Amino acid sequence: MTKCIRLATRESVLAMWQANYVKAALERAHTGLEVEIVGMTTAGDRDKQSPLSQMGGKGVFIKELEIALFEGRADIAVHSMKDVPSVIPDGLQLSAICEREDPRDAFVSAHYTSLMSLPAGAKIGSSSLRRRLQLQLVRPDLVYEELRGNVGTRLSKLDAGEYDAIILATAGLIRLELSHRVSEKIDPSLCIPSAGQGAVGIESRIDDEEVNSLLAAVNHQDTYDRVICERTISSGLGADCSLPIAAFARLIGDEIELSTYVSDREGREHIRIIKQGSRQEGISLAKGVVEVLLAKGAAKMIGEQV
Repeated sequence: MTKCIRLATRESVLAMWQANYVKAALERAHTGLEVEIVGMTTAGDRDKQSPLSQMGGKGVFIKELEIALFEGRADIAVHSMKDVPSVIPDGLQLSAICEREDPRDAFVSAHYTSLMSLPAGAKIGSSSLRRRLQLQLVRPDLVYEELRGNVGTRLSKLDAGEYDAIILATAGLIRLELSHRVSEKIDPSLCIPSAGQGAVGIESRIDDEEVNSLLAAVNHQDTYDRVICERTISSGLGADCSLPIAAFARLIGDEIELSTYVSDREGREHIRIIKQGSRQEGISLAKGVVEVLLAKGAAKMIGEQV
């Protein structure tokens, strides 16, 4: 018997790529399954001017999709995991996370090959406070400015000469077949990625057992384990996506390495921690990282910003 699943997504080019990727994966995994894409425009899409940090963070991109789940207008919602707040609303869950693409941040420039090759005073654009503050630590002599809009809009502004360089997610450029625009993939030792960056997640209602059983087939366990550890750090800090917080997990054999960065909005104070331990105890390791961050004053930094 053919079953149809309604998939809620934003209507940006990248979001539609993600939706079609999940649609194809589900239909490939389950013979007779049909996935209908339900496109939506979110508050984050409608307001292209306000800084995300002032709008409440990247959660503004998914609220309408979650309402569609609650109201039964959609069965699943597909998100870029870096846009998903650390706390999921009661009644919903992350049922699957697909295999992660390159999680690194991308330095994109028409004239310069790397961050370090930019001349002093060069203008660099990014929508992410996390990126701007971390890069400022290595290149305090650059001018960092807010840059909103979809990938095409940002690249157009770069090409028009409004910026000397911009910072985007490497994964998004790869998925849009724009990897040739990447001048440099920034090493996480310089700029730790956002929790979940490069991964596509599927959200559903907890009580929808039939749909959740179908989603299990497209879950990538290595990615899931890494992203859940990263999100454990974010949620442990009570953080939302508007704060300059980074969390990145790497698998090294049977070990997992967690890198974390927390800062105040001005970049006056920051904490950077790297911890490694057993993969099987990844969640406990992440909780331990949260304890160390709090002991070092992370709560004060965050408290001044919320």
